[in-house]
Order: sequence, then C-alpha cells, then structure tokens
Amino acid sequence: MRRGRNRSPYHVRVSPHGSSSGQSRSGRTRPSTSRSATRRGRGMRGVLLPESVPGRRSRAQQFDAAVLEAFAPIERRWHERLMKLDIAVDDVPKIRAVDPTSVTWPPEVVAEGPVPLSRLIPAGVDKRGATVRARIVVFRRPLERRARSTRDLTALVHDVLVEQVATYLGVTPDVVDPDPLD
Repeated sequence: MRRGRNRSPYHVRVSPHGSSSGQSRSGRTRPSTSRSATRRGRGMRGVLLPESVPGRRSRAQQFDAAVLEAFAPIERRWHERLMKLDIAVDDVPKIRAVDPTSVTWPPEVVAEGPVPLSRLIPAGVDKRGATVRARIVVFRRPLERRARSTRDLTALVHDVLVEQVATYLGVTPDVVDPDPLD
C-alpha cells in the first residue's frame, strides 16, 4: 500500500472499476470468491417465488387479471357488438367532475360520489387525425380501495363493466347482464 500526501495509513486505493486493490492490511492479495460474497449477503439472489404462485404477481397484474375475468362473461355474450371496444386500466382517474360543487358526472363516467371508477371514451379522431376505437378505462386504485377481497373486487369490476358496456351499446344494464348473480 502506498502512502501519499494527506492520506491516512488506512486508506486503500480503489481501481478505476470501483473495486479495491484486493490487498488486506497484511499486504496479502486475496481473491474475491463467491463464497465470501455469499457469506456476507452480497451473493446471487434467486427467485423468491415461482411463477405459479399468485403472490408473484404485482397488484397491477392481479387487477388486470380481475378485469379480464370480470369482462369474460360479458364479452362471450356480446362478442359481435363489442369487437370495436377496447378495455384499458389506469391507476388513478385524471378527470374532474363537470360541476365540482354538486359532483355531477357525464353519463359515460361511472362514479361513486366524487370519485370516478371508470370512463367510456367514445370512438373518434384524436389530435393527430388518427381514428381511435371506443375504450372503457377502468381506474384501479379507486376500485381496489372499495373492495375487501379479490372476490369483491371481481364483482365490483364486473358491475362497473356492465354499466359501461350498457352505455356503449345504448341499452340498460339488465339487458347486458340479466342474471346479476352470475
């Protein structure tokens, strides 16, 4: 170990790659082995949960699966009329009420009080002139906060999707899902 100006005897020179020179205080060089790194908790980390375990999925992935599960019976029944409809998930709503004091929402928004749960965006043309398909946007966080369990979440998402599909088709929710227990 070299001593330079203004250096303490405990200073170790660091190589350009960010690792120490490999010398111990006694001056011996010691190779860095995976065994010593593992013993100190800096070794390779393996997969904590296998792919098949539900705990491996994030909340967003679990919510996406709940939306697909809730939409499946609606899509099976109305497949032909829903071919041009997209389903999207957003974390939080980025829309405001028409009248914030009385909290009135347009008919294409399903809300609980001042909090929107989903929104139907009709087909049209965007700012660049490209055609846009109709889309139902489901807001993840407000729905997750209202559900107590995964089963409740799937049922709530199903109810919201039934209302939105009914608005899209121009029918009542009873026509879209005649058996609410299904």
